[in-house]
Amino acid sequence: MIRTPAAETGGERTVMDVYVQPGGAVSGSHVHPLSEERFTLVRGRIAFSIDGREVVLDREGQSILIPPGVKHRWWNAGGDESRHVCELRGGADRFEQLVLRQLFGLAQDGKTSPEGMPHLLQQAVTTMEFEDVLRFTSPAWPVQRLLFGALAPVARLLGYQGCNPEYMDRKPSEIAELEPLPDEVAAWHY
Repeated sequence: MIRTPAAETGGERTVMDVYVQPGGAVSGSHVHPLSEERFTLVRGRIAFSIDGREVVLDREGQSILIPPGVKHRWWNAGGDESRHVCELRGGADRFEQLVLRQLFGLAQDGKTSPEGMPHLLQQAVTTMEFEDVLRFTSPAWPVQRLLFGALAPVARLLGYQGCNPEYMDRKPSEIAELEPLPDEVAAWHY
């Protein structure tokens, strides 16, 4: 859930509450070329792999900052639903377009794998469209650029869009009330 949308910060910052079921995880190891991310635990346990080093947040208010260009992934490392706050700085408007619109829209329409990855031709156009926002680290970025650079024109001819306008205008299917932030968490994000 978006707590502070990029539109309120001139596109530079977004703050989201993230709820993760046991076993839930981000789709894969990735980097944000131009953005930094701060994760702050509200409840549960969240584990991170950061450049191959594992870090676990397991106390309310613990926070970790991921600088631009650093390889990382995260997952729920506990047996209960976890909640953390994710703040992205730098290119937040593009991040919201990619993750909260394009990727979530594809998932809602059944156009991703169970792990949330778009199918190959869709992945080609979306990766090329949003290469400034997020890059998965496997295969290596030069291989992805070569492969997706060759596939993207074919995908576009077949009607695939890297940034589907339908998803950009789609309204949420439900609206939930935001839970208050504990003081230890709010201190990092306001």
